[in-house]
Amino acid sequence: MRPPALRALARGLRARLVVAFLLVAALSALTTAALTFREARTAILKRTQDTAVNALRSQVDSQVPDLRFPPRTGDLVKFTQDLDRAGQAQHWVVHTRYKDGPLLPQTPHASHRIPQDVRDKVRQGVAAFQRVTVDGDPWLVIGLPVAYRDDPADLSGLEVYAELPLRQDEANVHALVEAAQSGALPAIALAVVPALVAARGVLRPVRELRRATQRITEGELDTRLKVTGSDELADLSRTFNDMAAALEKNVAELRRMEANSRRFAADVSHELRTPLAAMTAVVDVLDEDAGSLDPDTAHAVRLISEETGKLVRMVEDLMEISRFDAGAAALHLDEVDVAETLRKTLQSRGWQDKVATELPEGLRARLDPRRIDVVVANLVGNALKHGGEPVSLSARVEDRPDGEHLLIETADRGEGIDPEVLPHVFERFFKADAARVRSEGSGLGLAITMENVRLHDGTVRAANGPGGGAVFTVDLPLRRGGEEQ
Repeated sequence: MRPPALRALARGLRARLVVAFLLVAALSALTTAALTFREARTAILKRTQDTAVNALRSQVDSQVPDLRFPPRTGDLVKFTQDLDRAGQAQHWVVHTRYKDGPLLPQTPHASHRIPQDVRDKVRQGVAAFQRVTVDGDPWLVIGLPVAYRDDPADLSGLEVYAELPLRQDEANVHALVEAAQSGALPAIALAVVPALVAARGVLRPVRELRRATQRITEGELDTRLKVTGSDELADLSRTFNDMAAALEKNVAELRRMEANSRRFAADVSHELRTPLAAMTAVVDVLDEDAGSLDPDTAHAVRLISEETGKLVRMVEDLMEISRFDAGAAALHLDEVDVAETLRKTLQSRGWQDKVATELPEGLRARLDPRRIDVVVANLVGNALKHGGEPVSLSARVEDRPDGEHLLIETADRGEGIDPEVLPHVFERFFKADAARVRSEGSGLGLAITMENVRLHDGTVRAANGPGGGAVFTVDLPLRRGGEEQ
């Protein structure tokens, strides 16, 4: 079996261009050889044929005047032998016949070698010739009608046939074919050089385009191609440059808008903190005295207190996500007991009786307790608010080739998450009517969760459990005491 590198090379554009070039060269060589063979064979055989016909006619014309008509058998035999001797240079075999008499000399193969078509034409007074193959050997059969010497238009009834072997001519043709083949093979081999040069010329712009595309993918949006020539590849390079320029402009504008929006959110959340602090203090005082107020006023005070709390949490989320965007979020690792840390998160929010836990005892790891608290609180609170009970929280250690990993998993028994929503649950401000993650909060809870997990070099994923409900899994590389960030 061929190695993958060879298979990739065989499927590459260079190999296909070289093969196509060689196929064209081979087809051209074969076509030239075939045409040369046909023309050479025709020329050689025609030359042999014309020479033999003229020589036979000349010998017949020179010896017929000595022949008496009607000829006797002995005279015909002698006439035939004289023609044979005269044609030793051509190696022909002569047969004669007078009117309806037998062919002389009478040999077993005479009638077999002379085609009937040739005989019919000679009887009609027309000279004829035809190439035939007998026992695998090529022969040229010539037939001449003989006229009286006094009146060339008056046929005497004498017919002369000559059989001429063409083995030497066929040998010459085969030698020519072999010479053409011998010349074609080196020509095809030499065609590899221009094929490689042509393939290199075609592929160089393609390779440059591939490298430029890779640089664009890596974020180097100022990448441009050098345009030379005016062919289709040059047009492709110009189009690529236009596309890269438009992409660079659009991305720069998007980055500018994104930076402005982040700066706006950070500024607004920062400016809201002071008035919100004053509002919270006032609302707390009013909330303490709500019991002494009339029902309508007490209801309004509690509503204001609740909405103020939501606004405070939203501003806090905006401040937190702004710190992540600014790169100001720091990780403060401490060696903690994993089970105890997760239980504290549940107890501080009064969820210990609502959430079933399966936590390993004695497992210690280097984590940022505050950020893990935020992660678990967001996931468990999301499950309690939008999922279905019972909600479970579990942790376990998993061995992998790159080391141990801590997996923290929350699961509920709700309707689960719409598959179309799953890829977007960690996006900022994302809400969907059919999604389980739709909330009345800021829409930043899961985004903050993901950022905190990333600070720990981990990942978080959402899925639907096999028995129903949503499952969120936090995957963290397990660092124990003494290990550094």
